[in-house]
Amino acid sequence: MTATAILDQVKYNADGLVTAIAQDAATGQVLMLAYMNEATLRQTLETGTMTYWSRSRQKVWVKGESSGNTQTVQEVRIDCDGDALLFKVKQHGGAACHTGFRSCFYRKLDGGELVEDGEKMFDPAEVYK
Repeated sequence: MTATAILDQVKYNADGLVTAIAQDAATGQVLMLAYMNEATLRQTLETGTMTYWSRSRQKVWVKGESSGNTQTVQEVRIDCDGDALLFKVKQHGGAACHTGFRSCFYRKLDGGELVEDGEKMFDPAEVYK
């Protein structure tokens, strides 16, 4: 599938965004969920570096621009409805989550309690000064 072919299939929500899931290409671990608009999807496809739209900051966000924990695209998939994208990535720097964990999904429900179950790779206070 060419970049144009996938761009023609994406269905953006009312805010012009599509859900983007980053998954470790080697291990299958889900690293994070974020959003893309058409421009950041194009940039990701052109550069091979994951680029998202930050809803909280209302700006383009190249993954790892502050932390150095970048993601290189290995494979791109689109779901059957065209409203979600799955990127298999190579995670550089160890951590995908801004909290310092390998994955943003580092908490799980265990016996009615929410517990941390992930590997912390860095201290955010030291990285985001």
